[in-house]
This record gives sequence, C-alpha cells and structure tokens, in this order.
Amino acid sequence: MTWEYKTLDQLGEVSRGRSKHRPRNDPSLFGGDYPFIQTADVKNANFYITEYDTTYNEKGLAQSKLWHPGTLCITIAANIADTGILAIDACFPDSVMGFLPYEGVADVRFVKYCFDILQQNCKKISQGAAQDNLSWEKLSTILFPAPPIEVQKKIADMLSIYDDLIENNQKQIKLLEEAAQRLYKEWFVDLRFPSHETTPITDGIPEGWIASTVGSICNLKKDAVLASKISADTPYIGLEHMPRVDFCLSNWGTAEDATSNKFRYAENDIIFGKIRPYFHKVGFTLNSGVVSTDSFVMVAKQGLWGLLLMTVFDKAFVEYTYQTCKEGAKMPRADWNQMEKYPVLIPDEGVRQRFEDTIWTITRRIKALALQNHALAEARDRLLPKLMNGEIEV
Repeated sequence: MTWEYKTLDQLGEVSRGRSKHRPRNDPSLFGGDYPFIQTADVKNANFYITEYDTTYNEKGLAQSKLWHPGTLCITIAANIADTGILAIDACFPDSVMGFLPYEGVADVRFVKYCFDILQQNCKKISQGAAQDNLSWEKLSTILFPAPPIEVQKKIADMLSIYDDLIENNQKQIKLLEEAAQRLYKEWFVDLRFPSHETTPITDGIPEGWIASTVGSICNLKKDAVLASKISADTPYIGLEHMPRVDFCLSNWGTAEDATSNKFRYAENDIIFGKIRPYFHKVGFTLNSGVVSTDSFVMVAKQGLWGLLLMTVFDKAFVEYTYQTCKEGAKMPRADWNQMEKYPVLIPDEGVRQRFEDTIWTITRRIKALALQNHALAEARDRLLPKLMNGEIEV
C-alpha cells in the first residue's frame, strides 16, 4: 500500500508555546504549582515528559498557556526537533511548539516517531547565520508519512513496547537512586548509622570516624586524547548526554564528529560537569570511552567509591560548587581547588564496608537497568526506519 504524505498542520493543530512577559526570566513568574517545560526538559525526556526543573505561579500561568497530557512538544530553538509527549498538565515557552492530532487522522505517538526519523532534516533546514531556529515556515515544508490511522496505531503500538519498557526501567532506576540518597542522608547527614546509639559523637564526628575532604578520597583524572586520535565508534559522553538529576549515565553517543580534545574515562569513573549550567550533571560511567573536557573525571580511592559518588551527588555539594565557582572566559566554571576542600566524613571500617556494599548493590542494579535501556533503544531505533519505509508490513 502506498502511503500519503502530509504537512504537520494537516495531521493536527500546531501552535507555539506562550511566554508573553518580558523579561522571560522575571522571578515573579516562577515558584508555583504549574510545571514549566523548557527545551532541556523535552530533550531529557525518554518518551513521555514527566520531569521538570521549573514551575510557574498564577502570574506565570496568566501570561502563558496550560497544555494537557497527550500534547506533543517539539523544540524549535537551542535543541532542534527534540520531541516528547506531555504526561502532565504543563506550560512551555515559545521555543517549543505544541501539536495535538486530529481525531481519526493521526496518532500522537506515530507523529513523535516520525520526528525521530525526520529530526536531521529539521536540523538542516533550521540552520541560520546567528542561531538555529525551526520556524513554522520551515517546518511546514517537511512532509510526514500519513498512512491510515489503524496502521499508525499498529506501528506506534509495536514501537511503544520498547519505550514502555524503557520508561518502567527508568522508574525503577529513580526509586533505586532515591533509596541511595536516603541511606546517605540517614548515615552521613543525620548520623543515624548502624550502632549510632552507642557511638560517642564529639564536635559532630562519631568516634572512629575521620574528618576528611573530597580531594583526599579521590584522584582527578586528566588523561587527555587528541581529537585526531579518537576513532569514530569510540563511546562519547558529552554534557548533552548526561542526565539532569540521575547519577547514572544511561545514554551516550559516539565520537564520530569529535573536533576537540577529550578526556578518557574508564568504567565506574565518576563524572561531574564543571561549567556552571551543568553542575547538577553527575554520573558514574557504564563503559569506557571519552568525555567532554568540560567535565571532571574522578577516580575514587580504594574502598571509597560509594562515598565519593553520594557526596558529589548530594545537593549540598552541588550548592557549594555553585558558590565557589570561578569566572571563566565565557561562563563560570567549577573550581577544583575549592571543590577538593569540601568536608567529608569517612566512617570506621565496619560502617564504611556496609555502606559501600549497599551502594554497590544499588548501583549494580541501576547499571543493569541502564544497559538494558540502551539495548532497548538501539533495537527500537533499528526497527523504526523499517516500519516507516514499509520494509516491515503491519
């Protein structure tokens, strides 16, 4: 069967997000109950958008618009043609377009998968002299496959099996991360560690514990490699690949287009973004490869991997990094000379070993789920073009 091809507005309603107020970052607009989805939130979403960093209050909502679940969000600036389907009521700015399919004409999941196939085309037509931008005038020139709605739903059902599994795994990862955070807070912040009832504490330090610093529990790796020496298929982690709040690096790209020097990393190294907008990007590596030099690569000293990971992942450490950053040529950068001074409590051997064993068990499970997600995404991406070009009939 030959498919029709249609423009996006023939498949549903298309309109830009709304943020009328100037300046857009006016603090009086934020801090309420209404999720405010930005381009980075769309990019970081797996399939459905459920997480966000910022909220609007009533004033923010009044100058914006509340979109409902089932809306396809399409980024048109900064990150071009990244997409995600809202799973919550939310606002978004005019750097994001919203798409709602016409009933009986298009399946929103199918259109999202179309964008996954057509994203490179969208990026090509978005290139500008100053900044890339995907205007409606440009987007309206792209034709989308438009098979009968029944075919769209069958294709979306087949592909969403993979994305549903990825989403479920991601939820499990989140629960495991929260369990690790709770354990760290209970033992190292609240000092409710095993045997705390009988352990004397002097000046905030339990007997047998040592007051130390981040710099004393890890080494900073600066194993630089020239761009010309990096093979195209080398696993590559850039800040854009690192998750927003997770401490698991579950996605990575390849160094195919590497144009600058990188740092080598090994499996289980800990990475921390050092440019100010990315200080909250922290993770442990699932493989070996190269990473952006805008990151610190930390190697924990023997028996202190879990303690280092949970220390640098803690919000207090991130806030300390913000406060002690130094001005760079283009933007503020984390200052290792200050970061390494951050205070750390090293517990006695018994508590330390028990903590490390627990964190290692949690992160090993996280790693298994993350690698499974990577394999699921690769399998879905192999299947996607075959379904879209009719190689596989449904």
